[in-house]
Amino acid sequence: MGQVMPIYDECMPEKRGVRGVKSAVRTVALLELLAGRGDRPSRLDELAGELDVPRSSMYQLLRTLIDCGWVRTDSTGSLYGIGIRALLTGTGYLDSDPLVRAARPYLDEASRELGETIHLGRLDGPDVVYLATRESHEYPRTLSRVGRRVPAHAGALGKALLAERPDAELPLPAAGLAALTPRTLTARDALLADLAGVRGRGHSVEREETVTGIAGFGFALRRGVPAVDAISCSVPVARLTPEHEARIVEVMNGIRTRIEAHASPAPGAPDWR
Repeated sequence: MGQVMPIYDECMPEKRGVRGVKSAVRTVALLELLAGRGDRPSRLDELAGELDVPRSSMYQLLRTLIDCGWVRTDSTGSLYGIGIRALLTGTGYLDSDPLVRAARPYLDEASRELGETIHLGRLDGPDVVYLATRESHEYPRTLSRVGRRVPAHAGALGKALLAERPDAELPLPAAGLAALTPRTLTARDALLADLAGVRGRGHSVEREETVTGIAGFGFALRRGVPAVDAISCSVPVARLTPEHEARIVEVMNGIRTRIEAHASPAPGAPDWR
């Protein structure tokens, strides 16, 4: 599967029409770059070059973030990675999100009924971010960990959410549609035709477009217009019979309806953007 890159270039303040604080933007850029590299450590020169920051400035920023726990280094002090404070912030986001809290028991139920992997994801620009996952015990993990980003055009969650939007307003990357597998739809016309099918069915279907050997079925949670959250079921194509597919659609539609009813915003609750 292709590496999902960080999105630090998408949060530049000038793109939102506001004046940014240079040091804050640089700090966010560095943290997102380190987070996007996963288990691959980075060197000082590499980070400075990637973000076009003077080496001395990058070193000072790294030392400050190490002292605060946002960045970690190895015993030689020459390799850098994301720190434990990032984990604490991420879990804080999940714990404070009312939809994630409301959806958890229903994701458990879907997992028990279907014996497959169940996801909850949120659209963030051209990508979907996994907010919760219930892994199947019947087959190996599919790398769909919480916090992982996947291009929306390539997966069931993303296509379910893209289909909630007019074709002219799709948040697709300007650089084109990347291929995660040989089956990923990379032509815009093909994607638009697929999204028309999603609107007709009421749910998305992707077959080995994100992970080879895995199919997915996505269902937008229509709690607002347009929807920003969706649930999905992933299943190995070797296990996918017409009867099992029909059962997946039946169960997931029911789970969607119950999450939508249970997760309605409470009066006076923040309207998060």
